[in-house]
Amino acid sequence: MRLGSLEVLAVLLVLLVLARSHLAGLLASPGMQTWATVFVSVLVQAVPFLVFGVVLSAVIAVFVPRSFWAKALPSHPALAVPAAGLAGVILPGCECGSVPIAGSLIRRGVTPAAALAFLLAAPAINPIVLTATVIAFPGEPQMAIARGVASLVVAVAMGWLWLRLGKTEWIRLPHRPDLDDASKAKAFWAACRHDIMHAGGFLVVGAAAAATINVVIPAAWLQSLAADPVISVIALATLAVLLSICSEADAFVAASLSQFSLTSRLVFLVVGPMVDLKLISMQTGVFGRRFAMRFAPATFVAAVLVGTAFGAVLL
Repeated sequence: MRLGSLEVLAVLLVLLVLARSHLAGLLASPGMQTWATVFVSVLVQAVPFLVFGVVLSAVIAVFVPRSFWAKALPSHPALAVPAAGLAGVILPGCECGSVPIAGSLIRRGVTPAAALAFLLAAPAINPIVLTATVIAFPGEPQMAIARGVASLVVAVAMGWLWLRLGKTEWIRLPHRPDLDDASKAKAFWAACRHDIMHAGGFLVVGAAAAATINVVIPAAWLQSLAADPVISVIALATLAVLLSICSEADAFVAASLSQFSLTSRLVFLVVGPMVDLKLISMQTGVFGRRFAMRFAPATFVAAVLVGTAFGAVLL
């Protein structure tokens, strides 16, 4: 008999109950308490936006006809990329929501380059994120401007790079049940269940990895890295990947890293919404491993270079 997700969950719950006394002693250690706090905080930040993204993705899949996208975006792919990137301004969400939305856009016939530009831009240039950046850096409005412009440039550049070098076979969207013959309500809930299972599971894996990194990396290391301007940029870019902070909250974390330069903190804010552990995991679940292992490193390099350049000019 094949076990389903409900049976697996039931088995895990039984095992947790049987091992509760051992787990209680393990969780009493300071390291495990820190791990649990970070793990839960990442999930609490991300889940509402993941749900929002999944619901919007289902709406796109079920209620928006394919012909809409032909009218909404320029027909030429090179022009569709910046248009899709700018569309991220109107979506108040984070990277967890943009991944399933981008997958749904590709399913509805949007060129992958435009969908990927939207995926990268939406979490970084929407009004909520930019407003949070202004609040986190009082008296330094140029930080929000630099973040918005640099993030949009990276998103458009990666979309154009995909047009130039990307291959269709690198994107393998998980099979979704045929929704065309079902009622609108049934198709909507089927799409929601499908996307939450694929994206949600990888979100948990990414949150666990981020929590582990938070416990393993000593805080004293950051102090020693801040003195060198080049190393500090690389260090904060790497830290953005490892911490996996939601884009609505990362500006306040960047502001607290006052020992680092504004340029290195700008790179932190540009990299984080585009490349982090939970996002890489979710991209693997939605687009496939071959896509994630190529797209994430290229995006990281582009975000570091563009963020550094804009920091040098504007900050």
